[in-house]
Amino acid sequence: MVTDAKEKTALATSVGADDRQSIQTLSVCSINAFAPEIKDKIENSPTDFEELCRQLHRFNDPAYLHTVSMNELYETVYQSRPSFIDGLLYSGTYLFVGAPKVGKSFFMAQLAYHISTGQKLWDYDVRQGTVLYLALEDDYQRLQERMSRMFGVEGTDSLHFAVYAKQLGAGLDEQLEKFIREHLDTRLIIIDTLQKIREVSTDAYSYANDYDIIGRMKQFAGKNGVCILLVHHTRKQQVGDKFEMISGTTGLLGCADGAFLLQKEKRTDLSATLEIVGRDQPDQRLHLIRDAEKLTWQLDHAETELWKKPPDPLLDKIAAVITEDNPVWSGSATELVGLLQEDIQPNILTRRLNVKAGELLNEY
Repeated sequence: MVTDAKEKTALATSVGADDRQSIQTLSVCSINAFAPEIKDKIENSPTDFEELCRQLHRFNDPAYLHTVSMNELYETVYQSRPSFIDGLLYSGTYLFVGAPKVGKSFFMAQLAYHISTGQKLWDYDVRQGTVLYLALEDDYQRLQERMSRMFGVEGTDSLHFAVYAKQLGAGLDEQLEKFIREHLDTRLIIIDTLQKIREVSTDAYSYANDYDIIGRMKQFAGKNGVCILLVHHTRKQQVGDKFEMISGTTGLLGCADGAFLLQKEKRTDLSATLEIVGRDQPDQRLHLIRDAEKLTWQLDHAETELWKKPPDPLLDKIAAVITEDNPVWSGSATELVGLLQEDIQPNILTRRLNVKAGELLNEY
């Protein structure tokens, strides 16, 4: 934990000095309206109270536009988007698309199993957590047969299945919220398929409707720090950009954090390609082979080597300070500069740690 003390000042000009209202006219600010501990702080620091009133007045202006300066951007720690499968799957909302019966559900079962058990997927590291798989086009007998054929009969309590769920806007949100409250380490929610949870609408395939449904899923995923994977179909006709084959409008891909496209040259082929695009990972094309006996997908090769972020010497030094024997360090940025013996200004160190906070937490 790095602490930074800042001196706060406020403008205290008279009404005649500019076009701002006098503090006395801001009826929205009443010291008595605040909690006792905040009230004490305000009474002991009137300039803070005046600045708070000015800010409240600005917020109440219908034309107010909230902005963040570049300095404020660097002085804030934002929640990072953790990866659940390094280089492949991050928190957010993704589409997994392919033609009917191409092997999407088997791939979903494979992802669900690996994340719920923490086992590596091919050469990709996995962060273990609870998985909810809404297999809405299957039944439990088929799931039992599929999972036992793919992975044997040694199971896990971290993988949960459901073959029925409510629709989005008609109770699904509450069902997912309740599941996450009961399983706080939930990492992945698979919805197989998107069509099964869509609300019945006369403009079900309009751009606005497609964008809205993914937007609502993104909001839910961001709020709960999970990955939502929506299984969907492709169109039959070929197009220039393969991802334009996604059934529906471009609103689906436009709003999603990324997409996976599983394709075969022939339906009887055991080989397939997996195209990947996303905001948080590089574009990739993986060549896969289907195990004819277990029906699992195996990685044959990737067309391009996955880019890996180089190590950060600053984070390495901090990781050497925070150990099992010394798990917590607290002090000012100046003290941390001295401890690390870095030739860096304390405020710059603070900003670099703000930017790298997620990486420091997830990688170290």
